[in-house]
Parts: sequence; structure tokens; C-alpha cells
Amino acid sequence: MIKSMTGYGRARELLNKRDITVEVRSVNNRYLDCTVKLPRMYAFAEDAVKQHVQQAVSRGKVDVFITVDASAADVAQVTVNRELAAQYAAAMGELAELCGPIAWKLTPEVLARFPDVLTVTKADEDLESVSADICTVLDEALAAYHTMRAVEGKRLAEDIAGRLDHIEAYTGQVEARSPETVAEYRAKLTARMQEVLQSTTIDDQRILAEAAIYADKVAVDEETVRLRSHVAQLRGMLESDEPMGRKMDFLIQEVNRESNTIGSKCGDVSIAQVVVNLKAEVEKMREQVQNVE
Repeated sequence: MIKSMTGYGRARELLNKRDITVEVRSVNNRYLDCTVKLPRMYAFAEDAVKQHVQQAVSRGKVDVFITVDASAADVAQVTVNRELAAQYAAAMGELAELCGPIAWKLTPEVLARFPDVLTVTKADEDLESVSADICTVLDEALAAYHTMRAVEGKRLAEDIAGRLDHIEAYTGQVEARSPETVAEYRAKLTARMQEVLQSTTIDDQRILAEAAIYADKVAVDEETVRLRSHVAQLRGMLESDEPMGRKMDFLIQEVNRESNTIGSKCGDVSIAQVVVNLKAEVEKMREQVQNVE
């Protein structure tokens, strides 16, 4: 079944002491446009995230929001700058000598307060492991996102299928009415010739020839056959699991072209009204297909 380009999915997991949340949302767009927003310190994972999205989505404006709480995973390392601490201690000893015989004792607590004696650093992270964890949660969010798109796609398919039924019905009306317009033209032509010529004998062959020329001008058999073919193809696309939005959009343009041709060929008022209704259905269907992936 076709999928909508509009959807939303969210997932949250605690992996390797990192609380990762991923949200995926999208709206209509002619091509795939993926934007990833994540903490700056995890910018290295952006390419991996985009690759996952590209494998799962063919078109649409897709926004991916990622938050990572890694406070529980932070491992701090404290190192002592022994050389600098020794220099501080020696300097403090010199100061004690200058101050005279007073009670003085240098303790670790005092020494630790001096700048750069103790250095706290964060342990290096395994970038590939972090990217893999983020993508794992992303895949869960994409699964929820696809589910929502499939539900919306089903609604779109039902609506489009109904429009196709109407288009087929209007096509049948055109096919039924078209031969009648030729017969009516022939009758009108005969009546006019009788009125003009009055008692003069009317050339039936001439009337038949004129009627044949008219029939050829207003014949819409080719257009209605193509219309039915396009409708059949569109119905098949509605059942496809592959992205069909662009193909459907192209076919709807063809349906609209055939409708315009029928309207330009037929001067009959009743057919003109049918064509108006047909084109209205085509336009509504075109709007819906803009939402199909």
C-alpha cells in the first residue's frame, strides 16, 4: 500500500548508559530533504543518521531531532602534575624560611588548591559505537514513523480510488454520449438542407460524407481508451509497496491532458458538463497525490 509523505515517529532507549531520544517528522516535498539536529559533541554521527534516513525514505522534507543524555556514561580521569606540585612545595618551603620560625605544614589539601596541580579529563568515546547506538534508536523511531505514514497512505489510497471510480464513470458517459452527438448532427444537417433546398432532392451521400467528417473531428475513442488505461495503472500503483508518488503525478497529468482533449473536441453541452466534472475529480486527485511518497 502507498505511504504518505507526512508522518511522525519517536523512540527512546538507554544504551551503554546513554539516554538517547530520536524524533522523526516529515511533510510534503518533491525530493528528499533531510535535516538532522543533534548535540554539537555528537555531530560526527550526522552522516550515519542521514544514510539511514535515505535508505528508508525516498522523498519528503524530513527533520530528525536527536537528544543524548550521557551524564551516566561520563568517565572522568584525574591526573597529578607531580613536577608542578613539587615546584609549588619547594616555593612554599622558601616562603616558610623567609617568614621565620613559625608553625607551618604543607598538606595535600593545600597543595591541591594550586592551579593545574590536578587535571580532570574525560575519557575518549568510541565514536563508531556511539553512532551505532544513535542509529539503533533512529531505526525504532523510523518504524513508528512508517506505521503512521502507512495509516495515512491507506486513507489517501481510499480517497484516490474513489476519484478513479468517478473518472471511470464520467468516461463511460462520454463514450455513451459521443455517438449520439454524431446522429444528432446528421439529423440537424438533413433538416437544414431540407429547409434550404425545399423541394430539391437531397443528396444522401453528401450528408453521409459530412456526417463522417464531423464524426472524425469529434471522435474521442482514443482518448477514452487511454483514460481507462491510465485509471487501471493508477489502481495498480495504489497497491504497490514501492514509492509511487512521482509516477502517479505523471499519470494524472496524462489524465488531465486526455480530459482537455475531449473537452476541445466535443462541442456538445452535456459532454462539456461531464468533462467539467471529470476535470474537477482529476484536480482533487492531483492534490491528494502530492501527499504520496
